[in-house]
Amino acid sequence: MRPAQTKFSFGATSAIITNLGLITGLRTGQYAKLGIIAGIIIIALVDNIADSVGIHIYQEAECLKTKEVWLSTLTNFLTRILVSLTFVLLVAFLPIKAAVICALIWGLLLLSYLSYTIAINRKVNPYLAVFEHIVIAVLVIAVSNLLGAFVISKFKL
Repeated sequence: MRPAQTKFSFGATSAIITNLGLITGLRTGQYAKLGIIAGIIIIALVDNIADSVGIHIYQEAECLKTKEVWLSTLTNFLTRILVSLTFVLLVAFLPIKAAVICALIWGLLLLSYLSYTIAINRKVNPYLAVFEHIVIAVLVIAVSNLLGAFVISKFKL
């Protein structure tokens, strides 16, 4: 039997890293708050549906039981929605600079907690797992920041 974290770990991780990349990449635009909120909501629905269907089809191909397939699909979908909404709230109610900082702290804390608990369950070094996942997230954030700054500087309207 799989641990409980497998039901939401993909959705949470995907939502955290995607939203942090989007927030840092779009934070300097003319309508940053509106663009970020719209982007998070669009990704929380559209990309989430695509990922959930992908997980669903993958698990069907793995011949998992129908109940487990649907539970994973729905859990992934709901987890991504809920995590994404926490980022929407931060951006909506805080000044953009504070929202970016709080979103980074919140997202990296969530990712660290998830990585730590999964590593403990797997009986592997939790600090190495946290470090590995934070490094990946920071690379995504850095690339998003650079791409956002580049696009905004080249296509100012």
